[in-house]
Amino acid sequence: MLSISILVVEDEAPKRLHIERFLQSLNTSMTIESARSVNGALDAIDEFRPDLILLDMSLPTFDVGDREPGGRPQGFGGLEVLRQMALAKCLCPTIVITGYEAFPREMGKPVELAQVRAELEAEFPSVLKGVLHYNSTYDEWKLLLKAILSEFGIEPGG
Repeated sequence: MLSISILVVEDEAPKRLHIERFLQSLNTSMTIESARSVNGALDAIDEFRPDLILLDMSLPTFDVGDREPGGRPQGFGGLEVLRQMALAKCLCPTIVITGYEAFPREMGKPVELAQVRAELEAEFPSVLKGVLHYNSTYDEWKLLLKAILSEFGIEPGG
């Protein structure tokens, strides 16, 4: 049975747990770790050395604590993680999974997810394996994620 280590980088607990439960439902031998911020992700990548990363786009700078807000939320925190990975020459396959369909950019002008996907594919062609829109109400993200995971030998019942 294939054994794979996956890092889920997501600051919202309900979304993170939903993704983790979905991964576990595939009934495959895997280790799942999680991180909740840009800095937490970078530390986990260095320590955990995952085979695959599921990365949110909007992340706080550092983990939220009881007395800390987690730093300024970064609409493109996931992009920062990808850029730091590139600087460190970390080639871990990464799937971006975001709940947003658009992101604010210069002067608040929104950038659609399709454009963000194209930019990420151009900047990180060797590591980016997909960009998915997460919506807890629909299963489309699960079907797309399952298709990408099958490239890693992760199949239901596998």
